Amino acid sequence: MSGRCPCGLGEPYSECCGVFHRGEKDAGTAELLMRSRFSAYAMRDAAYLLRTWHATTRPKTLDFDPGLRWTRLEIVGKTGGGPFHTEGTVEFNAHYRTGDGAEVMHENSSFVRQDGNWVYLKAV
Repeated sequence: MSGRCPCGLGEPYSECCGVFHRGEKDAGTAELLMRSRFSAYAMRDAAYLLRTWHATTRPKTLDFDPGLRWTRLEIVGKTGGGPFHTEGTVEFNAHYRTGDGAEVMHENSSFVRQDGNWVYLKAV
């Protein structure tokens, strides 16, 4: 993909979340992981999403709705989740479009470190 990254940081995709999706880097904070996961949903990258999902809550497969397009991520708040933390939360609004128009999904996600890397655990 060329152009700006869907995560909202304004960087080119290849230099932003693309480095996480390609496995060149690991997200250093829970917020970066949240942003990279949003971008993975926008790009329909099931492998990355499953790889960054906690083993105890990870589904076996992911199905993407072909009529849904993720458009924008807005971080509302966060707790912990920094380079020296072992857990954290990221509250966000994920904007998307369907054939019926624009919608927003609000969630407060819980993240933990698994084998040293941040992974998504569950919605709080």
